[in-house]
Amino acid sequence: MADEADVNALFDEARDSMDKTIEHFRKELKKVRTGRASTSLLDGLTAEYFGTSTPLNQLATVAAPDPRMIVISPFDKSAISAIEKAIHASDLGVSPSNDGKVIRLAIPPLTEERRKNLVKQVKKIAEEHKVRIRDARRDALALLKDLEDDGLSKDDRHRAEKRVQDLTDEHGKKVDELTAQKEKEVLEV
Repeated sequence: MADEADVNALFDEARDSMDKTIEHFRKELKKVRTGRASTSLLDGLTAEYFGTSTPLNQLATVAAPDPRMIVISPFDKSAISAIEKAIHASDLGVSPSNDGKVIRLAIPPLTEERRKNLVKQVKKIAEEHKVRIRDARRDALALLKDLEDDGLSKDDRHRAEKRVQDLTDEHGKKVDELTAQKEKEVLEV
């Protein structure tokens, strides 16, 4: 027999899934380049180091001393060429320069066309995450239907469906807010 505890557990599971989607969305947005240097541009970048694909943050210290420059200081100077190769292979669109000790990435200002393309990319990422939120809603609603089959009253099911929809709307609005904030950053000159 389904009861309020089952509904609350289902609701908590849906909230957790949607919260994780928002966190993933935030991480994805950090990877989108704005007109400023940010060390998060290099998150997820790996370099071949002694035959192993190693995250950049384990090979070097990464800093953004000014808005147009990222400085990468390898812990082991022999890793410089591997790090440079990884940067060339990435889609960052910047050319590394090194002096044998550190690698500098000059972040060029974005062109108007590049800004518009980045905004399109942000909107695409946002829509993908909204779909994930709606998928979590769909799963929760399907489970509510199963609970109704197990004895949950129609009224309780409808109340729970409204809670799930409110949760979905809240998370969709959060995606919209984060998207607008990132678009503003990208379009800033």
